[in-house]
Amino acid sequence: MSRIGKLPIKVPSNVDITCNDLAIMVKGKFGTLETKIPDSLYVEQNAGTLVVRLKDTTNNGSALHGLYRMLIYNMVVGVSEQFKLKLNLKGVGYRASVQGKSLILNLGFSHPVELAIPEGISVEVQQNTTIQLTACDKEKLGLFGAEIKSWRLPEPYKGKGILYEGEIINRKAGKSGKK
Repeated sequence: MSRIGKLPIKVPSNVDITCNDLAIMVKGKFGTLETKIPDSLYVEQNAGTLVVRLKDTTNNGSALHGLYRMLIYNMVVGVSEQFKLKLNLKGVGYRASVQGKSLILNLGFSHPVELAIPEGISVEVQQNTTIQLTACDKEKLGLFGAEIKSWRLPEPYKGKGILYEGEIINRKAGKSGKK
């Protein structure tokens, strides 16, 4: 049995949870999230807590136990507090701006890169080089952040590129001089 799967999920008072055998729906002040539950699991709802339990101990059920506990936990945290992700642009002339429902990135290409902002994600650009993403769905937030970062991955020689806040790039020494 999963050690993470056994842990109970504390539900804040401002979050409403509706669960049946097929799905669970979490509703809070920042939105509503829903996910399907596999047949080998079920969710017990007690006073202020949720516990994910196994129906049977098949390999598939025990493998999904911890995963679905964390997915439900992320849903509860997301609708009550929201998740934040910061990206930093490092490089000469790298800039970002928001125009309507799209994010415009100038990353040294001959053209600006225009990305459509997905539904449910809010984007804020600070000082032209810091992008802050906010959403209640952690999966969508991570995917959009990875899509932005994929346009200019950090390179190891000068450290230029798009970095997550707090990300450390192992720098390499350049070519040594003539011998």
